[in-house]
Amino acid sequence: MKRRYFGTDGIRGKVGEEPVTPQIMLQVGWAAGQVFSRHGQGRVIIGKDTRISGYLLESALEAGLSASGMDVSLTGPLPTPGVAYLTRASRAKAGIMISASHNPYQDNGIKFFSGDGRKLPDTVELEIESLIDTPLSTVEPGRLGKAERYPEPLNAYQSYCRSLIPDSVSLAGLTLVVDCANGAAYEVAPSLLSELGATVIKTGADPDGLNINRDRGSTSPQHVAELVRKHKADLGIAFDGDADRVILADESGSVVDGDGVLYVLSQFGCRNGSLSDQGVVGTLMSNYGLELACQESGIGFKRSAVGDRYVLEELQKSGWCLGGESSGHIIQTEKGTTGDGLVSALSVLEVMIHEGRSLRDLVSGLEVFPQVMINVEVKNDGRGAAAVLGAYSVKCAVEQVEDELAGQGRVVLRASGTEPLVRVMVEGRERSQVFELASRLAAIVDSAS
Repeated sequence: MKRRYFGTDGIRGKVGEEPVTPQIMLQVGWAAGQVFSRHGQGRVIIGKDTRISGYLLESALEAGLSASGMDVSLTGPLPTPGVAYLTRASRAKAGIMISASHNPYQDNGIKFFSGDGRKLPDTVELEIESLIDTPLSTVEPGRLGKAERYPEPLNAYQSYCRSLIPDSVSLAGLTLVVDCANGAAYEVAPSLLSELGATVIKTGADPDGLNINRDRGSTSPQHVAELVRKHKADLGIAFDGDADRVILADESGSVVDGDGVLYVLSQFGCRNGSLSDQGVVGTLMSNYGLELACQESGIGFKRSAVGDRYVLEELQKSGWCLGGESSGHIIQTEKGTTGDGLVSALSVLEVMIHEGRSLRDLVSGLEVFPQVMINVEVKNDGRGAAAVLGAYSVKCAVEQVEDELAGQGRVVLRASGTEPLVRVMVEGRERSQVFELASRLAAIVDSAS
């Protein structure tokens, strides 16, 4: 069945345009309620980031769920992993996060979680999708769902994150720059890190509904890196809008992405034995240097499709516990059911304290291959990215670039699951060659669109 509404990470788009309209979100809430209530009435947790449109979508979803007979608990602004945790901990039927992640405020969308705090299986998303365009029918008045505010959701999530760190770990003496992207982590991240003893320098912690991700957060890591240098801090931590991903900056201001985080955690697991008979799941976009480092340490390495849901699927299939994306989605199945930027940052801090080493020292053994990614906008002419990727000129160009790399690099072309883009990535040993090849290939992709 071809999907009309769901992409690789829920439903997302520009607010006011299909599918992110109040009418469709009303239908989505009702359709989801129809599916979730098949095993009896229950409760759905709804959280959101700080976008002004969150109020609109929250109300529409709430109305649709109520019309289907489902109760609703509203958390207000809360990181996506917080919604996943509360859904699981409170034994709710499902959870919904209203967010467009790293996108600007004009965009918004929703992500679903099942009762166990995991992303919905494709089969359930397809069930919901099949009902969205059917006429909405309201249950009898006595069965309408009720709505309530979830009691102290930030405290509950903060306590959960704190419980994942050994009591012996103290951040006293560390200065941390924390960039919350004016998003969902603006309260809980500085609060928890301060509670653990760190001196916290906040930035991107004054959301106004319109400034989420604007020149802040994981998509603008140079901001936190500059503040690390300015304040001579020990670490910079930059979240995205819904705080399910994190990018770090070491004490010199050098940016450490998700591949670097996976390297630190996997090498630590190798040294302490927790990764025995285990491995790491990356994606098609993970740097080749990470794969080589894992091989040299005897750590298994596999690649999944891009998207944290696919990373999790591969982890479950392999029986492994650590995986993630270069963008900063890190999944540790022993600590949660989805990517969690705050937990990932805490895990790296734990390694730093346990081994008495700086982040710069911890990542020094990772050889990062030059990698260039260019986003090419696909013209809206009804053909879509798939047609562009299948074009003869594009296929020939990819073969030519691979020949020029001569086995010393990789080429990956893929369609974005959330935006009308084709992502062109070229990786190799020589930066100048990689940039030239990526630019050439992107120009051909653009002409084919």
